[in-house]
Amino acid sequence: MAQTKILVVDDEQRMRRLIRDFLVRDGYTVLEAGDGMEALDVFYEQKDVALIILDVMMPKLDGYGVVRQIRENRDYPGYDVPIILLTAKSDERDELEGFHAGADEYVTKPFSPRTLLARVEAILRRTGADKTQDKLEEAGIVLDKTAHTVTVDGQEIDLSFKEFELLTYFMENKGIALSREMILSNVWNYDYFGDARTIDTHVKKLRSKMGSKGEVIKTIWGMGYKFEP
Repeated sequence: MAQTKILVVDDEQRMRRLIRDFLVRDGYTVLEAGDGMEALDVFYEQKDVALIILDVMMPKLDGYGVVRQIRENRDYPGYDVPIILLTAKSDERDELEGFHAGADEYVTKPFSPRTLLARVEAILRRTGADKTQDKLEEAGIVLDKTAHTVTVDGQEIDLSFKEFELLTYFMENKGIALSREMILSNVWNYDYFGDARTIDTHVKKLRSKMGSKGEVIKTIWGMGYKFEP
């Protein structure tokens, strides 16, 4: 992880320092910026930023503006860099605006630094920035993203495309409580306009196909699910 660069953008120095300390402790190289314009300068100057953690409310250029400028510059190889937005707002409209702008994750302040670190690790695996994670293994469950196969205790099981994506998302976020809204955002990408009960249906089928190992997908009543071997 020593070569993985993460750009942390927040106009509050205390917040940047908090995030930086946790990331550095886990082996990441951290770059910092105090406003949106500085963030763009650092991003284009460095050329190899693997992920951006970006506050929404900032001077000069807000987080939404930074995301849009990066995503719209398709001539630049890093235009699809994964971006986690940080905000004190919790309104669904603000969250949707972030995703529509092109953000990959959305974390509301206040948050646990350890939870943010887990999100960072998960999104780097999911986007391929961490090339060592093509195969996920937990509790006798082996998911091979390259071969698109899943085995449980050595026995291959047949999953639909969405069931495979759902299990991938669960395994990449081991130990993290995932709301139905988060699952819809990351597995269905808000393209699905029905209600969140479709998640419950897919989880039920997934558990059934996994046999006794289906118990590792825990239900968090009133919220969602957690993959907990």
